[in-house]
Amino acid sequence: MAHFAKLNEQNEVTEVIVISNQDTSDASGVEKEYIGAAYCERLLGGRWVQTSYNSNFRKRYAGKGMIYNEDLDAFVYAKPHEGWILNETTAEWEAPVPMPDDGKFYVWDDATLNWVETTPPE
Repeated sequence: MAHFAKLNEQNEVTEVIVISNQDTSDASGVEKEYIGAAYCERLLGGRWVQTSYNSNFRKRYAGKGMIYNEDLDAFVYAKPHEGWILNETTAEWEAPVPMPDDGKFYVWDDATLNWVETTPPE
């Protein structure tokens, strides 16, 4: 089975579908992404990009609301906080200040752009 993500104009994933491998294969039986994407477009319209259920390519499996970053050729979660920086190697958002590693509980504070100690969840 092949998995494809539909993208809107902002490259946001709006849905993910599964199609048969034969719908991605050429006449010789070789799977090609562009064939599967064209099949999805004929079937449902829009722009489609293949995603890997096992995260074998494009960093991670696409999910609704994620962004396809063409420069990184990766699916990226929405930016969690202002000021966070996208690590171009891992395609993960990182705080500009590392979270303290002292065993206490912290939450990110957008107002101060820093970690603030909080009470542990009960």
